[in-house]
Amino acid sequence: MGRTVMSLGHLTKGASWEELIQACLQSFDADGCVCGSSHLLNITLTMHRTLISSNDLLDKLITQYPSAICLTWFLFLTTRHWIQEFWLMFRLHHSLSDSLDQFRELITEQGQEHLCSLLETKWINNRDWSWKASQKIQDNNSKKRKVSLLFDHLEPIELAEHLTYLEFKSFCRISFVDYQNYICNGCMKDIPAMERSIALCNGISQWVQLMVLSRPTAQLRAEVFSKFIHVAQSLHVMHNYNTLMAVVGGLCHSSISRLKDTTSHVPSEVTKVLNEMTDLLSSCRNYDNYRQAYNRCTGFKIPILGVHLKDLITVNEAMSDYVEDNKVNVQKLQAFYSHINELIQLQQVPSRLDANKDLVHLLTLSLDLYYTEDDIYELSYAREPKNCKAPPATPSRPPVVVDWAPGVAPKPDPRTISKHVQRMVDSVFKNYDHDENGFISQEDFEKIAASFPFSFCVMDKEKEGLVSRDEITAYFMRASVICSKLGLGFVHNFQETTYMKPTFCDNCSGFLWGVIKQGYRCKDCGMNCHKLCKDQVAFECKKNTKVANTIDSPTPTSTPITMGTSEGGFSSHCLAHLWYFINTEHLNKTSHLYDYHAISNTMK
Repeated sequence: MGRTVMSLGHLTKGASWEELIQACLQSFDADGCVCGSSHLLNITLTMHRTLISSNDLLDKLITQYPSAICLTWFLFLTTRHWIQEFWLMFRLHHSLSDSLDQFRELITEQGQEHLCSLLETKWINNRDWSWKASQKIQDNNSKKRKVSLLFDHLEPIELAEHLTYLEFKSFCRISFVDYQNYICNGCMKDIPAMERSIALCNGISQWVQLMVLSRPTAQLRAEVFSKFIHVAQSLHVMHNYNTLMAVVGGLCHSSISRLKDTTSHVPSEVTKVLNEMTDLLSSCRNYDNYRQAYNRCTGFKIPILGVHLKDLITVNEAMSDYVEDNKVNVQKLQAFYSHINELIQLQQVPSRLDANKDLVHLLTLSLDLYYTEDDIYELSYAREPKNCKAPPATPSRPPVVVDWAPGVAPKPDPRTISKHVQRMVDSVFKNYDHDENGFISQEDFEKIAASFPFSFCVMDKEKEGLVSRDEITAYFMRASVICSKLGLGFVHNFQETTYMKPTFCDNCSGFLWGVIKQGYRCKDCGMNCHKLCKDQVAFECKKNTKVANTIDSPTPTSTPITMGTSEGGFSSHCLAHLWYFINTEHLNKTSHLYDYHAISNTMK
């Protein structure tokens, strides 16, 4: 999927805002249809936010009325196009809707009330919260056996498919507005969809390291290492480059590459594949090998998000905002739009992934574990102590830049932890409690727990050789590493609500039936959903302090659930937000060292 670059005509050398607005007005014919390409129109209506606020652009549009009567119709068409095509801006920035309300009042005073319908925005609040439908997990009835939740029994292709499912779902949640905010802010602050995507990739990379280090002998560690190489091969075939980078990054981390006894048991053909993967993902010549492979493949693919965000920052730094005569650098806006639009188009490509919900629940919990660098190196040296006589082939600790957020991390929310643990436990008993007596074997449990390396405390057992549902639930809940990590950055503050007008569920799109207390509304972002849907919501909360104060706000009828409180909930300023540290010293064929870590620049 190549990046589209359209001709800008006489605006190539720059344009004033007035000239850009005139070009937008001229994009429509008398019937209200876009004539020709809408490229410049969309560039102006989206990428202006890198230079001026949306309110300022709207003010510039409004000043065209009623001074240019002949252009009034086209002014309304342009504004309507903005509302319909980029409605998310108006949902997230309520001041835009406020400005439109004032504009409608002016139009009414001028006796053109019939045109107000073109500027209606109330429908936006009833629009499905996810601008892309959430992928539904369907059970694969074509498989005769139930999916195995044991790492040793999972085929590499099965692991790759489910990791790709999680990756693509996370990638699809990043909106056009999120990319714009990243350009404007230069960091991840207040962009939860990107933060979650980054956390997933870092979680995969760390999980790969821990799964290798969890095995007691060099031979067993080499087998896990080889299995993840086969997973990487499947990811490559599926064009999932982002997860491929995470897996290869975990295998090439110095806590793994220093294990000489382990690598001596790795077959030569596996080492050869690893060399090929590190060559593909090498940062040499600005990731030239990756870029060539990425551009060659068509259809479904997941890019290395860090590389493409780096491109956006490069454009921002390399090109000036304005050219001579203080004109807007239209070529820069076009470059931004082309980069972002390509990423958005990839979200529309069908994934055709067949995910098993039980395995998804297991992986979700496995990948949300958190360990410090010291924890991982301690495990590495416990497996293979350092030989002081032999010079190290790679640095014992790579030059990682990790800037943790200041302050105390928020306390874990027990509701969120319980929900994730319960789903996983339900999946375990669905697949392993064949007698349906509420117990699984100790052997099965130990194999399942191997997907959570070095995570948990000692199990308290009532019956020898059998483990109950309550025991497993308590076991996972006691795991402090889970409590310190699980998804607290993205939970909603739902409150039981009585709606005064017809409202639809933002999770399943179904109608909220009833006379009173029809559903739940997030106090922070305004999301509406059924009682049964509020625990199924996959979309991150995007805090907006004005939501609760809207004119048509529903009536709260009960005490809000304390998911988002300062005592037990989420504060984005208290979490460590990580990003890729991409450095040529961290990935090369000779050292097999790639550090897939993040730079926290959100607290600047």
